[in-house]
Amino acid sequence: MRLFSALDIDDEIRERIARFAEAVSGFAPDARWARPDSLHVTLKFIGEQPEPILEDINGALGTIAAGAVALQFRGYGFFPTAKAPRVFWIGIEAGPELATLAAAVDQQTARLGVAKEDRAFSPHLTLARGGVRGTYSSGSPHRHKENRPNRSFQRLQEKLAALPTPEFGTMTAHEFFLYQSELGRGGSRYTKLSRFALK
Repeated sequence: MRLFSALDIDDEIRERIARFAEAVSGFAPDARWARPDSLHVTLKFIGEQPEPILEDINGALGTIAAGAVALQFRGYGFFPTAKAPRVFWIGIEAGPELATLAAAVDQQTARLGVAKEDRAFSPHLTLARGGVRGTYSSGSPHRHKENRPNRSFQRLQEKLAALPTPEFGTMTAHEFFLYQSELGRGGSRYTKLSRFALK
C-alpha cells in the first residue's frame, strides 16, 4: 500500500483553484495538471508499506495531540527553481501549528521504521508537473543534477507575471487523514483510510 498523511481542503477553496487552473492551463499544455478533487496538503509521504502495518500506523497517528491549523492559500511558485521548473504549485501560509503537526507525523511514523524527512517542511499544493513526456517529475524542492532550463512552464510564467497574486481563501483544518495512493491510467487516485481529529 502506498500511503501518505495530509490535510483535506475546503470545497470553496478547491473550486477557486480549479477555476484558476482552468484559466491558465492552456499556457502549459504539455504539463500534467492535477485533478481538483485530488488536491491536498501533504504532511508526510509514508511510501509503500505492507498492509499489516496499517493498524500500527493508525495507532501511532492516533496518539498525536495537535491543535487545529489555520491555512491561507495564495500565490504560486515553481520547484526546484523558476529557471528550471518541474512543478507548479499554489502557496500555503500557516502558523507554526502546521509544521508542528507535520513534525509529529514524521516522528510517529519514524518509530515504525519509516524514513524521517531529510529536508525542511515546505507546505504547498502541487497543481501541475512539467518536464519531458514519459518521465517522472519529482515534486522535490531540491535541486537535482538533471535540473536544467525547460520550456514546459515558460508561457505560463510570462502570463502569470502580468497578473495580480492570486488569492484562494482561508480555512481551518480540524482533522487530518491517512490516504492510500493508487496509480492508474488517469493518474493517481487517493482514498481516505483513516481520520484523526485536531483539537
